[in-house]
Amino acid sequence: MSNLENSSVKRVRAALAELGATAEVIELSGTARSAQDAADSIGTELGSIVKTLVFSVSGQAVVALVAGDRRCDTKILPALLGLQGGCKQADADLVREATGFAIGGVAPVAHEHHLPIAIDASLERFEILYAAAGHPYCVFATSLAELERLTGGIINADISEPITKGT
Repeated sequence: MSNLENSSVKRVRAALAELGATAEVIELSGTARSAQDAADSIGTELGSIVKTLVFSVSGQAVVALVAGDRRCDTKILPALLGLQGGCKQADADLVREATGFAIGGVAPVAHEHHLPIAIDASLERFEILYAAAGHPYCVFATSLAELERLTGGIINADISEPITKGT
């Protein structure tokens, strides 16, 4: 069976169509489980990969869409989304409950629940972005403007910082 027939991938494809996106889900021959894996499988720069990161802010799931070569600044995320409290990486159970996806294939769209979303403004460096499509072997191409439209997310330049060696 093709990964395109996976129920999570079908959900992403349906959401993209419903939202008027022209994006097609692409099945990769290699994994896109990590941002580096995705970049290698697609043959693109690491920064053009959109990491869909789920965090818990005082128990509430939130999402940060961050460039593959950057990390989310969790000190800024809660205030940016109008929330208060500590911010930590969500565990696998919260990720699945909030988004309906397993870690490694979390798409920026088609979540089980409406979630506050922040988008890394550094993604504007790339004309074409690639985001997970519900399965570790599936992605879809998009742009920053379309990602903002599809997710209703807030674009912010302070949400991310470069990943440096040793961090």
